Amino acid sequence: MAKVWRMEKGVEEGMRELLRFLLRSHKVQGVISLLKLPDGGVAYALITDQATVQDAVPLYPLMPTNAATVLSRITLLGSPQEPLAAVLRPCELRAFVELVKRKQGSVENFLFISSTCGGVYPLKLAAQGRVKEADYWIAVRQGEIPAGIRPTCRGCNQFLPYNADITVKLAGNRELNKRCDLILNTEKGEEFLSGLEGEIHDEEAPGEEVKLLLQKRGEAKKELYEELKSEELGLSGLVDIFGRCLNCHACGNACPLCYCELCDFDSRDYEYDPSTYLAQLAERGGIKVPPNSLIYQLGRLTHMGISCVGCGMCTDVCPAAIPVGSIFYRVGEQVQARFDYVPGRDLAEDVPLTVFKEKEFQEVGR
Repeated sequence: MAKVWRMEKGVEEGMRELLRFLLRSHKVQGVISLLKLPDGGVAYALITDQATVQDAVPLYPLMPTNAATVLSRITLLGSPQEPLAAVLRPCELRAFVELVKRKQGSVENFLFISSTCGGVYPLKLAAQGRVKEADYWIAVRQGEIPAGIRPTCRGCNQFLPYNADITVKLAGNRELNKRCDLILNTEKGEEFLSGLEGEIHDEEAPGEEVKLLLQKRGEAKKELYEELKSEELGLSGLVDIFGRCLNCHACGNACPLCYCELCDFDSRDYEYDPSTYLAQLAERGGIKVPPNSLIYQLGRLTHMGISCVGCGMCTDVCPAAIPVGSIFYRVGEQVQARFDYVPGRDLAEDVPLTVFKEKEFQEVGR
């Protein structure tokens, strides 16, 4: 059974009231949430003013950047001196945990609020003013997959957050417009909500609606992989797909787990000198420029696969419309399964590629 804090108001207003309460009661110094901008867009912001909370849209179905990057920047040089509340989607929270494992941030002095996530829309739809928020909430309320969300969101089966102190119940909650249900996962979550209007009741977790959505997401993932034809890709298939790569490295810049101050692929080590160009031209008669786009993608896949959370940021920013996120999600899932590793599941769990075991994958050497 799970403890659920119920507020008798719609989930969006309930969330704003929660954030205002946390600030008003001085339980947190600030809250990190999506905020509406004057131009109609949304962005992550650190809010300390209760009045500004009215413009907060913590559950808006868009991910302008993976919030793990935001939290990493805030905590890279040290933990906040006073508690902060952060409203994150499950994949963002998992990505942040992976960054913390790599000494790229800290979870200290945070109250983590997440949700049973319905997914997010691609950024291009927001830029075109085509985010259908009303349709989105209808689908989420009915336990369906909203039309038009990111491909990796459609097939995501990790929409139940790990490491959240409080989980906002969204998927399958048919009373979203009337009540706000907050699942208390930790004593910290219960302590921080003490004094907030509402009442606690017990509820079975996960509910039947979550189990049904898991099944639908599994079917959507199968369709995604069939569209990708991932089983048939092979090296030649990857050459064809990544042959469209412009080497702009936008995917790496958007990825929350690509954190190196200077990426090796941005260094001069991967530049061709004139003699190399001439040798390549003499051998092939023509070469793609800029070179090494396939090496870049395979290199990132090697580095990121074990910790890919399937957020889909990379696909969103790719100017060549390469399904980077779907490919990384598929390969990452296979690699993670071999290690029985779910990125961001447990802060104490070592990243497999950082641990040497004398007897592991012995069949590879045969």
